[in-house]
Amino acid sequence: MDGARWQRMQVLFHQAADLPPADQQSFLGGECAGDQSLMADILAMIAEDGKGGSLLDSDMAQVANQVLSAEAPAWRDIGRYRILRLLGEGGMGVVYLASRDDLGHQVAIKVLRDAWLSPARRERFATEQRTLAQLNHPSIARLYDADTLPDGTPYFAMEYVEGLPLTEYCRRRNASVQEKLRLFREVCEAVRHAHLHAVIHRDLKPSNILVRADGGVRLLDFGIAKQLDRFETAADQTRTALRLMTPAYAAPEQIRGERVGIYTDVYALGVVLYELLGGRLPFDLSNRTPGEAEVMIAEREPEKPCGVPDLDVLCLTAMQKAPERRYASVEALIRDIDHYLHGEALEAQPDSLRYRAGKFVRRHRRAVVAATLAFTTLAAMVVFFTVRLAMARNAAVAEATRTQRIQRFMLNLFQGGDAEAGPADSLRVIDLLDRGVLDAQSLKNEPAVQADLYQTLGGVYQKLGKFDRADTLLQSGLEQRRKLFGTDSAEAADSLISLGLLRLNQERLPDAERLVREGVAMTRRHTPANSLAVAKATVALGHVLEERGASEEAIKILQEPVRINSADGNISPDLASSVNELASAQFYAGHYTIADSLFHRVLDMHRQLYGDRHPSVADDLINLGAVQQDLGYYAEAEKFQRHALQINLAYYGPNHPQTAHNLIGLGRALVMEKRLDEAVDPLQRALAIQERVYGPVSRQVASALNELASTALARDQLEEAKAGFSRMLAIYRTVFHNHHYLIGIALSNLASVSMQRKDYARAEQLYREALAMYGQTISPDHMTVGIVEIKLGRALLRQQRYGEAEGYTLTGYANLKKQANPAVSWLHNARTDLVAIYEALHEEDQAKRFQAELIK
Repeated sequence: MDGARWQRMQVLFHQAADLPPADQQSFLGGECAGDQSLMADILAMIAEDGKGGSLLDSDMAQVANQVLSAEAPAWRDIGRYRILRLLGEGGMGVVYLASRDDLGHQVAIKVLRDAWLSPARRERFATEQRTLAQLNHPSIARLYDADTLPDGTPYFAMEYVEGLPLTEYCRRRNASVQEKLRLFREVCEAVRHAHLHAVIHRDLKPSNILVRADGGVRLLDFGIAKQLDRFETAADQTRTALRLMTPAYAAPEQIRGERVGIYTDVYALGVVLYELLGGRLPFDLSNRTPGEAEVMIAEREPEKPCGVPDLDVLCLTAMQKAPERRYASVEALIRDIDHYLHGEALEAQPDSLRYRAGKFVRRHRRAVVAATLAFTTLAAMVVFFTVRLAMARNAAVAEATRTQRIQRFMLNLFQGGDAEAGPADSLRVIDLLDRGVLDAQSLKNEPAVQADLYQTLGGVYQKLGKFDRADTLLQSGLEQRRKLFGTDSAEAADSLISLGLLRLNQERLPDAERLVREGVAMTRRHTPANSLAVAKATVALGHVLEERGASEEAIKILQEPVRINSADGNISPDLASSVNELASAQFYAGHYTIADSLFHRVLDMHRQLYGDRHPSVADDLINLGAVQQDLGYYAEAEKFQRHALQINLAYYGPNHPQTAHNLIGLGRALVMEKRLDEAVDPLQRALAIQERVYGPVSRQVASALNELASTALARDQLEEAKAGFSRMLAIYRTVFHNHHYLIGIALSNLASVSMQRKDYARAEQLYREALAMYGQTISPDHMTVGIVEIKLGRALLRQQRYGEAEGYTLTGYANLKKQANPAVSWLHNARTDLVAIYEALHEEDQAKRFQAELIK
């Protein structure tokens, strides 16, 4: 049986197995299209599966001798791989070390043991393969290849990791606490990445976490991992799966056979950390029956692992018996690791006296009730007066808090609506502002207050897109502050920075950088080095540099405000702002995994600060959608954008520039999903808003033009596409003074029009210009560079310049394969072109290699 037929059988089996028995035969009759042999094989598989004859569901005594004690097959070759030696065996699979002579690297090949046992078993094996395929993280062992042997036995090849289990590595090195936490944090980041892709590992333990000689961490063995949306299973199925776990690291809910979630992996991470810190497991399960082990894990409290208060709290919080009392996510666990490493207060707190007392009462209810009755009468009077006093005190505190809250609301309303203000149209903010300006102009006897109001009102006009009005007010505020406090003062610095950020909106980028740099230098002269004012000013500079395309420089600069704003251990708007700016810089630098992690951290902070329906949350969702978009996960990108749009429409209304920004993100996702008719309306609406607010020459207008032109190109409307991309290019050349990676994107897109017109020489010229611009502005491993290299390779291929085409296409392919969704269209295009190139060069082995990748 060939691999393609076996894969077809698996697909049809799983589709048919989900149908009622009465419908299965008619379904297969239509799908098998007269292939009676295929239909008979699948029906036999369904019958066998219905017997419950999997390894896990059978009496172990019946199959142990023929399966678990059987020797591993002595293959010499598996597919394109040459077997070097056996690495290990388990109940599910056999793992070999193998090599590919054509590529010159070693891999670990996992082959399903005794594939005949049950389709359910094959499905678990296929699930591990699919899970690895969707996870792309430097600390997760990568999937390279997957196929079936001639007899239908499935296998997959993955990264071979030569290293030691995490705990063994730390023991041999006599690692410090800081080094252990650094390694453990890398593990957490890998698990967090899996959770972001809705994958729960369910078997985290040191033997599945290897550390290489260079200190790099790799997370292995997703053999019993599950998708979050697949946990609605019957109880007997759940318990069957749970037999595969490792009890010493299993959470109480796993031991009891209850539903699991990300909190289950959090618990296992807590056990791993406990073992790292204490040199022992929290519970000694040796020589224990399963029932005794369940009681220990589910009911007994572990001793403190190491006697260092913060580390004990950190570890034991992850290991709380009740899932709701653990860290809510791996991200929260990572935050407390960072807090400890930076000498900051943890977010987690030790169990309170009240909680411990409650547990004591539940365990000793009779004795406690008896003792309580003896003191009831005496306590009643004390409690009565205590409660009355507490109520009076709480009422006073609540009233003071309410007053402060109203004051903050009004202040934030005048500061631009970022924190609490409502939609502009419903509140008639423009009328309010105009009255506010008149009031400010009358405050001549209070010049300091007048300057503050000019500054604040100018910021509001800026956020509403009224840049000319904002400019007048911010200039007036700067002049007033210079008169009052001096031209070199902290107050003047604040005004300079605000004016510089306005220059960004006005597309005057050199002026923006000059003003903000001047403001930052002045702030440093007049405020302490670690002050919030320095942090705020530095965030502004990082933002300007990011907008100018200097993302790597911005990343270095933005580390400082994140550190300053994290110092008190509390979540604040300033901390969220600085982390958000750092995330944006990482994104534009092409560091998508880091950006994704940081944007999720910002989202968590904004939700804690403002709730789920705030525009800051919408901004975070837009950013997360952009990450997914560039990684090639278009459906996920669309979901983020639509969620954000619901918030922005309710908050800003349909005609605000922030809504337009959101509409562009949504349109971009729809274009990449080939839903072109749906994409046109949001993109046209966005363009109209951007032109009205920012004028005809702005980055925002160019962004909308890019997506509309891409839609036209996909519809073969070449003149319209060329006009849109040409206007986009002209805008970027004007705004960025002919030096920005966005110019390269415009050139590349314009070249695509020439490609569609079969003017390959012109396309080649434009692609080379784009690469030259990227060479000056972004790193060579940026995914954008890889895409254009693939495009240039195709232009050369069409001109039959096969040798040149090979170099560019291979380089771009290697770039994207490391980072992008395996299903992204550019990888498919590169493989298709490489097949054509190698066939033309008569390199049949290479052509077959990429042809095989296309089939998978």
